[in-house]
Amino acid sequence: MTDRVWNGCVVPDDRLYDVDMHVWVMLDGDEAVLGMTDVAQSMGGRIVQVTWKRPGRQLTRGRPVAVVESAKWVGPFPTPLSGELVAVNTEGFNRDPNIANRDPYQAGWMARIRPRHLDEERTHLVDGVQAYQRYQRFINDNDIRCYRCAD
Repeated sequence: MTDRVWNGCVVPDDRLYDVDMHVWVMLDGDEAVLGMTDVAQSMGGRIVQVTWKRPGRQLTRGRPVAVVESAKWVGPFPTPLSGELVAVNTEGFNRDPNIANRDPYQAGWMARIRPRHLDEERTHLVDGVQAYQRYQRFINDNDIRCYRCAD
């Protein structure tokens, strides 16, 4: 896995991204693992609480999988793909509410979805190289510096 870094913000090459939603996607068989990008966790700040939708629900692209409450923001974590919500990372966030602040691309994953319209909705996703290019502009335009929460 290659990580591209701009102003401290990491964008791994091995994922797909919906940059507008600040969500990464990793396809895993017939499922997709979703998480917030490094830019998203930095903009939101230290996560305080996550309220999850129940697995088994059918979700539509753009609708929330969870509501994230941080030190400076409360808002939805949207799904970039329609489909069945298979799992959420309740255990990880119960052990460490800041898990997505510390490790947004691995242990801090948010949800697993079984996509319903992957071929159609994949057109909204970009690869890591394109995401990095778009994030460079976004980071510069919004004067963002990414950081990770320390223990």
